[in-house]
Amino acid sequence: MPTERFQFTGEGGHQLAAALELPDGEPAAYALFAHCFTCGKDTLAAKRIAVALAAKGIAVLRFDFTGLGSSEGDFANSTFSSNVADLVRAADHLRSVRRAPSILIGHSLGGAAILAAAGKIPEARAVATIAAPSDPAHVTGLFREHLDDIRAQGEVEVSLAGRPFRIKREFLEDIAEHELMRDITGLHKALLVMHSPVDDTVGIDNATKIFVAARHPKSFVSLDHADHLLSKPADALYAADVIAAWANRYIDAAQPAKAMDLPEAPRQVVVQETRKSKFNQIITVGPHRLVADEPIAAGGEDAGPGPYDFLLAGLGACTSMTMRLYADRKSLPLDRVTVRLKHSKIYAKDCAECDTREGMLDQIERDITIDGVLDAEQRKKLMEIADKCPVHRTLTSEIRIVTKATD
Repeated sequence: MPTERFQFTGEGGHQLAAALELPDGEPAAYALFAHCFTCGKDTLAAKRIAVALAAKGIAVLRFDFTGLGSSEGDFANSTFSSNVADLVRAADHLRSVRRAPSILIGHSLGGAAILAAAGKIPEARAVATIAAPSDPAHVTGLFREHLDDIRAQGEVEVSLAGRPFRIKREFLEDIAEHELMRDITGLHKALLVMHSPVDDTVGIDNATKIFVAARHPKSFVSLDHADHLLSKPADALYAADVIAAWANRYIDAAQPAKAMDLPEAPRQVVVQETRKSKFNQIITVGPHRLVADEPIAAGGEDAGPGPYDFLLAGLGACTSMTMRLYADRKSLPLDRVTVRLKHSKIYAKDCAECDTREGMLDQIERDITIDGVLDAEQRKKLMEIADKCPVHRTLTSEIRIVTKATD
């Protein structure tokens, strides 16, 4: 099975080293794996689980967090929040080059990070944790004797698994502020909690807290006799087998629909803040992912089209599609339709045909270029058809918008 190794840009601007474990054929799904605290993408558990899942048709992306393994940056400058942000960046990269992950897997502190990141990866349907703490601050127990010094001095070198690492006060402050239970209760994704009852690094009570806080669908599987790092090959392979079997019922819903299977009703549109800037939004429509923002002049960073740009794009696309359908049905020699649109505000008094007489009105100017050897009557008919596109009718009819708060 092939392994693709590459780099992508993390939240802090550093290049993060990644490996994508691929099955021999077309992947049934893509998974994102988060490794344990101070570990790396090539630890035995991470690699064994990734390879085993790839053998079952699931591609797995794993990467080194900032300052670990082959990734750039200083580990001392990383925080739990930066790890969460890097997981979202990894999902963004996978989405751009392959397909967004529908399965999220996290080991130890990586499990806590996956739970925190899951809400920012809309395509994810299934989340699996292995030996994860219910509170990210649990990790500070690994160097509890240095906590006072870290707070007093700002930065202290500690020994973890026989290796030196520098921990900063900012790490402690960041991890203490994160409310993982809130992320778990608001997960709204299938959850699999895996934990060993003899784990002496992260106790089994952490699994209980995660499981109780989560909403259904949720499952728990005991990793009997396994140690925290799943150092025995059989334990890692068992974890992979369980994840693959469990996730199978959820990943089918994450696959892009084939043309013959497309639903007649419009797909749900999900818009979510990225918090990367004031207005930056991620828009998910089925398997498609778009970015929305505002122009710099409006206080945004112009990372994507604005809300009215999307409105005009919808009208323009619908106009062109409707004209194309009519032309093909009537066998008209239409080569190409180009629609140019502009939105503005005008005074109501300047619109002779408008019912409203006071204040301001929205005006959309739509210029249509029709290419092809068509006579005047055919062109006239096509222009009439433009006004009959569904989006045009929606915008010019009475619209009812029902808004409600959800958990």
